[in-house]
Amino acid sequence: MVLSPVPAPGHPTEQPTRQPLPGGGAPTAPTAPGTRPGELPPVHDALLCVALPAFAVSPRHGQLTGHGPEGVYASGRRLLSRCVLRVAGREPVPLQGRLAAADRAVFVGALRAPGDTGPDPGVTVERSRGADGTERITLRSAAPRPLRLPVEVVLGTDLAELGAIASGRARSDLRASVHGTGLRWTAPDGRSVAVTADPAPMDALAAAGVLRWEVDLAPGAALTFHLRVHAGGAPGATPPGGTGRPGGHLLPDAEAEGDDPRPGALLRASVDDLRALLQRDPAHPAAVHLAAGVPWRCGPATAEALWAARMALPLGTRLAVTTLRALGHTQLTGGAEAGRLPGPLRDAGSHLPPRCTGVEATLAYPVVLAEARRWGLPAADLDELLPVAERCLGWLRRVLDQGGLLPDPAPGGPWRAETQAHAHRAALLGADLLDACGRPGGADLRAAARTLRERFRSTFWLDDPSGGRPAAARAPEGRSWSQLGGWAAHLLDTGLLGGGYAPGLLDRAETEQVARLLGTPALDSGWGLRGLGAKEPGHNPFGHRAGAVRVHETAVAVAGLAAAGYEKAAAALLRGLLDAADHFDHRLPEMYAGEQRTAGARPVPHPAACRPAAVAAAGAVHALAALAGIRPDAPGRSVAVHPMPSAPLGAIRFSGLVVAGEPFAVRVSRLGLGMVEEAAEGLQLGV
Repeated sequence: MVLSPVPAPGHPTEQPTRQPLPGGGAPTAPTAPGTRPGELPPVHDALLCVALPAFAVSPRHGQLTGHGPEGVYASGRRLLSRCVLRVAGREPVPLQGRLAAADRAVFVGALRAPGDTGPDPGVTVERSRGADGTERITLRSAAPRPLRLPVEVVLGTDLAELGAIASGRARSDLRASVHGTGLRWTAPDGRSVAVTADPAPMDALAAAGVLRWEVDLAPGAALTFHLRVHAGGAPGATPPGGTGRPGGHLLPDAEAEGDDPRPGALLRASVDDLRALLQRDPAHPAAVHLAAGVPWRCGPATAEALWAARMALPLGTRLAVTTLRALGHTQLTGGAEAGRLPGPLRDAGSHLPPRCTGVEATLAYPVVLAEARRWGLPAADLDELLPVAERCLGWLRRVLDQGGLLPDPAPGGPWRAETQAHAHRAALLGADLLDACGRPGGADLRAAARTLRERFRSTFWLDDPSGGRPAAARAPEGRSWSQLGGWAAHLLDTGLLGGGYAPGLLDRAETEQVARLLGTPALDSGWGLRGLGAKEPGHNPFGHRAGAVRVHETAVAVAGLAAAGYEKAAAALLRGLLDAADHFDHRLPEMYAGEQRTAGARPVPHPAACRPAAVAAAGAVHALAALAGIRPDAPGRSVAVHPMPSAPLGAIRFSGLVVAGEPFAVRVSRLGLGMVEEAAEGLQLGV
């Protein structure tokens, strides 16, 4: 759940309200009767074809009926809400609906031909629908005699904005007019859409929104119809679709193959989803970033876009560059908040007040840039983006309180353990980045990190008979929030430095205890890591920060545990994630219910979760890469691999990865031994 910002840049004016939705902004009319505040239409069982700025939401039977969020969208507006096929006066019996690719779904149905006396269908109907609404409908006859079949398609649209649909305020269908070989609709604001058909229909009934054909099918013959959606805009408006799709060159065709087929299927689907989620900043077309998720979160670049770009670094640095560029355009430049990236307040669960995603993004920015440099960021891109990172680090130095901790929101918010981990990582990796670029400030950042680490260890650790735990948050007046959840994984995510990982906030004994806690049934649901432990007050298996499994947090835990040497817990979480991915057809949602896994059970979807989601797709890449333990140091012309010694998934080979700007392939044997098989010329194998 995300809460929207208001335009003013300072924290005092950032109030929790509903997040603006793509193309429509925050709701401007009262909530429709029967729609509860904050409720979103369920999409968990829908098939979403995505190629932003276009996407289509289809039920598994394939008929678009106008119910809920069903329809074809572009730039936050529904272009088509109804597309119902009838053959011989009947709707085909739905047999199968599936995604054929990130941007295309296929639906198969059948019907008995007129005059058939047995139960066997004589006509098969296949529909292939793309993210932009383009549809191919094929009828195939297995009947023993020629057939003459009336075919009709019922079309309709409300041209409603997604924000209105999400809040239950969609308007009635617009009246159609005949247009060429199809129909056209125009909204009161002048925006319009047309659907054309090939072959041309015999009849087009505007009042009913119906296109009609009479078709002759010989035994064994097939006939195909094509429907295309054409969007128009109001005078002076940017047409839906904006400046077009970003190039797929940003992400390579990475592959995984080995004893276990699941990593390969998950990696392919995740890369496809990341490509589908790429979108351009309308104000800066060269700035490409990942949308947080479809259908509800296709707005401006957010902290999630940075998280995803960081976790996708094994696929190269191009996505990181364009994401950093997009976020850099938003950086605040004046007043006490100069250097901070703006961002909405985000729900932090039932125990804590909302936190600021702008703080999270500001701390992530220098980390992504520093780690991208290790993976092989070109010097020209580093020179362009470094000033923004310097301003982020300057803001960090200014807002640390007298005790060396960072309130969130700042000033006046509580000290959150997760935020301290982000700040500590930013200070250490930022110091390394500044030193490498010959810029001042590295020593001050290391001193700030040292103070933060000492203060954290003396303030946040809560002793108990079971070995203790870190507090989720502390308040300056002494209050402590002790609820244990998936946030603790961030304490193990220390960041990549030359030759290995940066030191973390925890000492060795505390790290071991956190690793043990992350592997307990209270946090590990069997499908992934819960946002809040099952034994904690207020636990809700569907709660975004109160018990649901969030994929990217599970991925952070897998990588952090593996890097710290706690392979058993890392492998258990990774297996659970792979098992869940199997049930979600390898397209992981941003979150799903943290119900305890039992024999024969399936992961329970969250009804409003985005799927695909950037951090889920990138999190899958991050978790799988932990199997190989790749530690690049492109500036030092070296790369090391530290696989999980037990090879929990057996032998595996990754190819199509990118280190130092060139293809990289690594193999891990069943004995847990890593071997680099392809790398940039001159790149040395480190230890």
